[in-house]
Amino acid sequence: MASSSPAIEIEVDDKVVRVTNPDRVYFPEHGWTKLDLIDYYLAVGDGIVNALYERPCMLHRFPKGLAGDKVHQKKVPPGAPPWLETVPIHFPRYNRIVHEVCVTELATVIWAVQMSTVEFHPWNSRRADTEKPDEWRIDLDPGPECDFETVRRVAHVSHEVLDELGAIGFPKTSGGSGLHIYVRIPPDHGFADVRRAALAFAREVERRAPDDVTTTWWRKDRDPAQLFVDYNQNARDHTIAAAYSVRGFADGRVSTPIRWDEIDDVDPHDFTIATVPDRYAKLGDLHEGIDDAVFDIAPLLEWADRDERDGVEAPAEPESD
Repeated sequence: MASSSPAIEIEVDDKVVRVTNPDRVYFPEHGWTKLDLIDYYLAVGDGIVNALYERPCMLHRFPKGLAGDKVHQKKVPPGAPPWLETVPIHFPRYNRIVHEVCVTELATVIWAVQMSTVEFHPWNSRRADTEKPDEWRIDLDPGPECDFETVRRVAHVSHEVLDELGAIGFPKTSGGSGLHIYVRIPPDHGFADVRRAALAFAREVERRAPDDVTTTWWRKDRDPAQLFVDYNQNARDHTIAAAYSVRGFADGRVSTPIRWDEIDDVDPHDFTIATVPDRYAKLGDLHEGIDDAVFDIAPLLEWADRDERDGVEAPAEPESD
């Protein structure tokens, strides 16, 4: 929906971000505007910065709001202010270097929203060494006929395995129909090893919940009533919505950190740009301590070696775009 509202200026710490068309409606179902989206991100500022900090970040932009087309933006869009920080990423398939947004402060988030960004999709590595992930991501991705009760059951199985490994997982809603669990790891391995470790974990969860879980690679070969533990989200240049990122759904859903004891009662639809600020004000950032809970993936790589000795090979890693 078009808007001719005058531009405004928003002070974010020591920066000033000029916001054009603040009254442009982004979520027609509720009438929420670009300014409402900015107010949301300001309300969860420390949390979204913590989730994105120093990571290459793909922006999901909706220049005309959710009623228009979505743009997957890797390259920093034109009009960036001189203070915006970026990180160069090499894409071997095209032999090109792209400078992606690298969030180090809240003003960058607000500038990105001014540039019509709704969703933030960071890498699981940081700019100090973009080829060495420091975050292992467990993506519980339900099939089209898989209910959320199954997601809850698999989350508990995943938690059980993590506890046995001595790893601390930080869960969040995906903002869609599933759940994500993040584990901080030392940046000692490349993407291929982290993906192998993630697959070994997924297969262990599958062994414990074979009726609920699949690790089958091809979507066409999966039971639509099962949940896919998507280890491939740990491949290079594969990104998922950050904690506190709004998703591009009509109800303004947010990918929201939760406590483990909330799993049985959580409904992802309850977390929106209208409800999460109050929750955040009460609970703070539930992922705040993730950097203090580092897990060495060596046991998972041993599991991967065992699986491969048993003839269970990992599917080929997809090429980076």
